[in-house]
Amino acid sequence: MNLAELVDLTSVDALDHLERESTIPVVDGLQAQGDLIVIPLQMLGHAPEENASRWVPANGIHLVTGGSGRNPHVLVAHPGTCRWSDAQDRDVGVVENTAPVYLLHPEHGGTGIAPGRWVVRRQRELSGLVAD
Repeated sequence: MNLAELVDLTSVDALDHLERESTIPVVDGLQAQGDLIVIPLQMLGHAPEENASRWVPANGIHLVTGGSGRNPHVLVAHPGTCRWSDAQDRDVGVVENTAPVYLLHPEHGGTGIAPGRWVVRRQRELSGLVAD
């Protein structure tokens, strides 16, 4: 999968400085994209509390958007390969995928997530400190 293909699947475009023909790496481990961090579930030692899971559609799910709905992080998967559950507390949600899935962000481009079970968290600022 390259960035141009990923952009074509969603309603989100990447900024011009990103190379459209670059292949998106699929990572089987801890990774970050901007203010999101993707953590293998087994690293946490426990599963977060989840709401009902749903299949990720071909055009993706907006996980997090910035102010005014801008700068979304979009989870994209081939149909029938990935389920998403919103989570509580500091977790954004849980990804369970049987094939590679991708996160797309206009400024950061794409990143691939290997098959597995993953917790997605968002960076937070507390009293002027940044906490992941």
